[in-house]
This record gives sequence, C-alpha cells and structure tokens, in this order.
Amino acid sequence: MSPLPDFLRPLVLSGPSGVGKSTLLQRLFKDYPDKFGFSVSHTTRAPRPGEQDGKQYHFVTHEKFLALIQESAFIESAEFSGNFYGTSIQTVKEIQEKGQRCILDIEAQGVRQIKATDLNPVYCFISPPSLTALRERLRGRGTETETSIQKRLDTALKEIQYAKEPRVHDLVVVNDDLDRAYHLFKQIALGENVGGDKLPPLDD
Repeated sequence: MSPLPDFLRPLVLSGPSGVGKSTLLQRLFKDYPDKFGFSVSHTTRAPRPGEQDGKQYHFVTHEKFLALIQESAFIESAEFSGNFYGTSIQTVKEIQEKGQRCILDIEAQGVRQIKATDLNPVYCFISPPSLTALRERLRGRGTETETSIQKRLDTALKEIQYAKEPRVHDLVVVNDDLDRAYHLFKQIALGENVGGDKLPPLDD
C-alpha cells in the first residue's frame, strides 16, 4: 500500500514512561533508516549510561534551556520529574527538509502545547495493557526506586486519563505484545490508513 498524505505530517508519539516507545522507535528506524527522522529533544536531565549528547537528547543546563525558551526556540517544552524537556523548531524543520517524516516523542504537557500550534501532526498514543503491567516493566528496568516508580505511575494515570478525552489522539497502540504493537505502529508511521486499538480500562 502506498503511503497516504499523512506520511508527510509529523508523527507525535506519546505515552507513559516505560511503555516501550523507545523500543518501537528503534525497530522502526532499523527497518526504515531513510524514511524517518527523530526529533532529538533538549533536556536538563543527566545522561543515562550509554546515552550520547545529540543522539538520545541534547543535554543542556537549566540556564541554557531557559535561554532557549526566551528565544522562542521550542515548539513545546515541559517539566517532568524535576527536569525540562523541549522540542526545537529547527530540529523538526531540518528533518522535513530531508524529505523524511519527523517523529516526536512528547510528554502529555507537550501534546497540549503542540495542539495550540500550526504543526498539524498525527497524534499516536502508546498505552500499556494495564497499570500493573507498566509497574512491572518499570521495576524490571532496575534503574528506579519505589518512590520514583510510584511517581511515574501517578503521571501515567494522568496521561491515560488525558488520552481518553475526545479528539486528543488520532490513534492508539496498546503495547500488550511487542510484535503485534510494532506491526500496527509501523503501519501508522508509514501513513497507511489503519485503525488503532482502543484504550484498555486501567482501573488497577
């Protein structure tokens, strides 16, 4: 199936921390290295082991980040777990100029801000099958304290509640099985006219 015009629009990816967004993106970029460009966000958080400046994030100081806000350099910016994150206008433009589809990994705060711009992206929400499953994934990382995990779960619940509001997201992918979720996400990223999943009940 040939890509539809949606392929030309940026793809805004959101979902709770630990839901598997990075894994889905890594597979997509490996399978289609020339079709997509990832919008590398700026952040004030410290790099995790193995992360490189300019690849996963542009790591900057709080002072530099605030200066960029003053320069109106960001499409969106948000504070999450005590750190700032932002998507620069220049990054998105550079990807589009290469003829690639720009993919943005954005927190819920940022989604709200982008909706107030003229970016006109496709919004895709990656959902866990349940909060219990998300809790186990976060524990399995081995990088989070119980306090940190609970904070992320509280944030996840708010993100999912926002995702349930009408017309917030165009499509939903439930990451209950990685291969199935990736197949659906890949079709969405390629601009194929597919329906997404329904958000599962997350009362646990």
